[in-house]
Amino acid sequence: MSESDKREEQSAPGSQPAERVGESATSRDFIRMIIDEDLRTGKNDGRVMTRFPPEPNGYLHIGHAKSICLNFGIARDYAGLCNLRFDDTNPAKEDVEYVDAIKEDVHWLGFDWGDREYFASDYFERLYAFAVQLIRQGNAYVDSLTPEEIREHRGTLTEPGRESPYRERSMEENLDLFERMRNGEFEDGAHVLRAKIDMTSGNINMRDPTIYRIRRLDHHRTGNKWFIYPMYDFAHALSDMIEGITHSVCTLEFEDHRPLYDWFLDTLRTPCHPQQIEFARLNLSYTVMSKRKLLQLVEEGFVRGWDDPRMPTISGLRRRGYTPEAIRDFCDRIGVAKKESLVDVALLEHCLREDLNRRAPRFMAVLNPLKVVLLNYPEDQVEMLDAINNPEDPSAGTRKVPFSRVLYIEQEDFRENPPKQFFRLSPGREVRLRYGYLITCVDVVKDKTTGEVTELRCTYDPATRGGDTPDGRRVKGTLHWVSAPHALEAEVRMYERLLTVEDPSEETAGRSFKDFLSPESLKVLTHCRVEPGLADAVPGTRCQFERMGYFCVDPDSAPGKPVFNRTVTLRDTWAKIEKSLTREGTRN
Repeated sequence: MSESDKREEQSAPGSQPAERVGESATSRDFIRMIIDEDLRTGKNDGRVMTRFPPEPNGYLHIGHAKSICLNFGIARDYAGLCNLRFDDTNPAKEDVEYVDAIKEDVHWLGFDWGDREYFASDYFERLYAFAVQLIRQGNAYVDSLTPEEIREHRGTLTEPGRESPYRERSMEENLDLFERMRNGEFEDGAHVLRAKIDMTSGNINMRDPTIYRIRRLDHHRTGNKWFIYPMYDFAHALSDMIEGITHSVCTLEFEDHRPLYDWFLDTLRTPCHPQQIEFARLNLSYTVMSKRKLLQLVEEGFVRGWDDPRMPTISGLRRRGYTPEAIRDFCDRIGVAKKESLVDVALLEHCLREDLNRRAPRFMAVLNPLKVVLLNYPEDQVEMLDAINNPEDPSAGTRKVPFSRVLYIEQEDFRENPPKQFFRLSPGREVRLRYGYLITCVDVVKDKTTGEVTELRCTYDPATRGGDTPDGRRVKGTLHWVSAPHALEAEVRMYERLLTVEDPSEETAGRSFKDFLSPESLKVLTHCRVEPGLADAVPGTRCQFERMGYFCVDPDSAPGKPVFNRTVTLRDTWAKIEKSLTREGTRN
């Protein structure tokens, strides 16, 4: 995984742990316990300061959301601060588009870094000076081996490395070559600057790691000023130090890099020494979390872009209709651990349903319309019926929906020859229309060529307005509907999981994760009908289509021609799992 998963926060001074603000379910995770102890002993003068350091080489995804919520959450809990710092040390992959997208995503999640927006490129002069200091101390040298030779000399996990023949260059020669590297006198790959540590170390990261490499590329902030760029491990540790970071939170991939992090700070005798702490990154079922793989999906046309609603990017989740509250709740529930695990995506969907159930207004929409004509309803009559906006929120009130002689219902709500336990509409059967009347199917019209049902002819009971049954008769089925002459035609994009396997990281027998892409991940319905009240819904509007799920207005919408993305279904497998576990615990 890239260096994007790590950073944020700071705390009030004092020798005792600061009072927690909005303490969360994860407040006693091992990272906070470390911070509590540091505050108790007065370490860092009682300060707690972290940072979130994404690389601007792609869009943030749900895994980054965990890191963002963790780091900004620590800032919240300790009344502290969080820096946003872009690790822009590789101009070959970076773009200002990604910088802007990252800032938008962090803000959308509900966090703010104030005036503490930094870039590693802000420190290029200081980092260069630190590299010169290492050369003067005899702790770094310019190596002229080719990249292939450097890899060959590095050794393996079971065999020690071999020292470069250039390792004992004089300080003067190293300083001269390094300055000429900076001045652009050499081509890419001609030289690198390496730390002089230990080529026999059991930790490969300590075998004279590269500190600087030549990149004759324009940088999105510094232009063509620099011809050399620092490596992440070097820039990471020293940028943390420059900013006064106290706790450098990153994912487990960097655990083996921590000795190198400490070596740079100790060898340069920096005035402060941040503590690197690693936690397990988020692995989500049926989801790829690698930026490299996500970039493949975008560049090879498997999705429509970084914000495709099937993508696990924050922008994709936002476009699909996810709320920042649901994502924060999810991150809070999964907690922080040291051991890698696979989190069920159903939990993320459950958090979203819980949030949308409380806030999303209800509407009726028919995705696969079947025409219904009420034979005994006056042709020119239109009634405005009262409909509840959200039964979970009484303050949401009611709305008016038009009711007329011609309606649309879902095709799947009718069966000419219904199976057992089918309680919806069929010939001779009576059902209830949501907020409307009881109707009975008396005739079926079919296409003479295909035999497809094209129209239902029904009667309605005028005494059952609102679905009441004054005579006490029981009706099991309740259907949603829309008035045909008033309904708005809409496009609805039905999204499913992008992958067909639970753990796409298990690539075996030469198969790529792309072999598991689902051909059913998107189905576009172009002749849907929705309530007229949605005519003015702006992109980003979330709602529940009764009985169908939660949906969000897509940016592709045009006035009078809305496009909806299905955010999530009503079916909640995680809720069932929770209930099952609760019952099991009660029995035990």
